[in-house]
Amino acid sequence: MHNYSMSPHTPNPQLQALADASARVMIIFDLNGTTTLLSKLAQEQLELTQGASLKKEYPGFWKQASKVLDGSQVSCEIPLQISDREYLAGVNPFIVDNHIYGAVCILVDGTQLDTMTRRLPSFQTLSRELDTIIDSSSDGLFVCDSDANVIRMNPASEKIHNLPAIEIVGRNMRELIETSFIDRSAALEASISKERVTLLQNKDDHKLISIATPVFDEQGTLVRIVVSERDITEIDNLQHELEQQEAIKNGFRDQMLAMQQAELESQQIIARSPSMVRALQQSIKVAKADSSVLILGETGVGKGLIADLIHKYSPRTEQPLIKINCGAIPESLIEAELFGYEKGAFTGAQTSGKPGHFELADGGTLFLDEIAELPLSSQVKLLRFLEDGQITRLGDTRNRTVNVRVLAATHQDIEQLVEQGRFRLDLYYRLNVIPIQVPALRERHDCIVPLIRHYIDSFSSQTGSHRRLTRAALDALTTYTYPGNVRELMNLCERMVVMSETELIDTPDLPAQVTSHNNENKLSFHQLPSGQSLQHALDQVEKSLLEAASQQYQNQSEIAIALGVNQSTIARKLKKHNL
Repeated sequence: MHNYSMSPHTPNPQLQALADASARVMIIFDLNGTTTLLSKLAQEQLELTQGASLKKEYPGFWKQASKVLDGSQVSCEIPLQISDREYLAGVNPFIVDNHIYGAVCILVDGTQLDTMTRRLPSFQTLSRELDTIIDSSSDGLFVCDSDANVIRMNPASEKIHNLPAIEIVGRNMRELIETSFIDRSAALEASISKERVTLLQNKDDHKLISIATPVFDEQGTLVRIVVSERDITEIDNLQHELEQQEAIKNGFRDQMLAMQQAELESQQIIARSPSMVRALQQSIKVAKADSSVLILGETGVGKGLIADLIHKYSPRTEQPLIKINCGAIPESLIEAELFGYEKGAFTGAQTSGKPGHFELADGGTLFLDEIAELPLSSQVKLLRFLEDGQITRLGDTRNRTVNVRVLAATHQDIEQLVEQGRFRLDLYYRLNVIPIQVPALRERHDCIVPLIRHYIDSFSSQTGSHRRLTRAALDALTTYTYPGNVRELMNLCERMVVMSETELIDTPDLPAQVTSHNNENKLSFHQLPSGQSLQHALDQVEKSLLEAASQQYQNQSEIAIALGVNQSTIARKLKKHNL
């Protein structure tokens, strides 16, 4: 019986000659990893000697090759890098009588493989294309065998891990985890599960996302694992910053909404005159729709209050009502305020950019007061939003879709501005879907006394002092025309409450513009012709009032509302005075 034990002694000359004649890099080693025969090429290229320990010289290679020796693998191919050469080592067991006595390893030089592939142009072209794709990929790419041994690593992965491929290729992922190169391996988990694996990894304070995709041959055997990885640290930081900005924005919206609700609850709308009642009824009715509304009226009549009312009774009441006065913002900044801007859009712009009022009002209502003051360039962008619901930040090319209802207001004659070319006709039609005319205070005479009493009581409560008006003072305030409308009335009441020395507010406590107006309206009896009766004087005053009212109002109904009488009374008196 032959003795097939393999020893590190000098091999049989015939076997040595046979190995040398094969012109291959050949290694034969025993169960302990000790070389028992080396071909001449192996000795030259690997710089190994008879009896060298592969376990010591090439530990990574030995871990894989030992699986052939213990029978767990029939054979294997192991990538091996020695000096500047890359080899593919094929390991097969040396078996006699069903017993493994060692293994034979043939190493194929990568340059020889290149020579062979040159004879196959199509294969070479395909290989070159694949190399180009892998190396030019901005994502990191690992190629591993079925046991998670690294076969290839592209430049992007070298940059991510700050290590050259030569230090990683040929190593197993288990070893890389043990040495803390990575904390988890998608390739290793894919080699076990035989399924696609996605992992979030930590690497030197960086976050990496790794996706391992198994590759199978025609028989369904796992042959390769391709791992793509990307450094998402910057993306994660940007996401965190966006979340913070969104939280600030939401907090701002919530705070603003709470303030608006408190303001709405504190306001009291007083409407006694039919014209004001009609304006309020129209506001509540139009609130249920989502149409644009144009609120018209003189300065100080309460156009903002009408906007508050529309928003309060609309389905958007739980969302913000953003108000902006188009006439109070410089023309150079109005577009940035309305539509927002990106970083670097203009000198002085915030580095993080800023959302505009349209974005802040998303889901709610935007009230554009003094819309006639909006520059023509901004009118174009507003028209575009009303047409397609999209806005573009200053300095950006992306369109953003926002859900905003637009309410606009002005005290100017927009039709006249359109004729002058200062306001776009198409925008006027878009805004004037539902117009609401808010009457001036002089046209709602029945509201004056309730408003005066309301504001006197309100400011008295705020200052902690009780104030009331004499009959004479109330009469004087009632006959005043209030060119500044409700805003002026409110300011007058506050001034009287604060400046009055006593509880009773009398005519001497009234502002000069009220008393002077009252004196102008008094009849100069010394100028009346002698012998004129009281009835004749009253008739003259009545006729003068009717003449003035006929010039100011279009029909008898409006005159009746303004003078606080029935329409039939106006018709009778007009006939009496031949008007």
